[in-house]
Amino acid sequence: MNRQPAQDINFQDICFGLNRETDEQSLAGFLKLFSRDELLQALIPRLDDAEIIDIVDRLTAVLRNHLQEGEYHELFLADPDHHH
Repeated sequence: MNRQPAQDINFQDICFGLNRETDEQSLAGFLKLFSRDELLQALIPRLDDAEIIDIVDRLTAVLRNHLQEGEYHELFLADPDHHH
């Protein structure tokens, strides 16, 4: 898979199930495509309340399971000044 800037991600490079490295690169590309403003502006108003809560709960669980508190604040919240 080619490493490209977020705005140049090619959906054809996204492929899951071949190997771990490709899965990781594909997940990064998929999430970048998914988080594009144009898509979110179209998609979010169409979600029902349960879908919104489900997405937030799932993503929060992933963060909680894999990041320490300091990493959460620095990497997710972009708050490098957070002190435990």
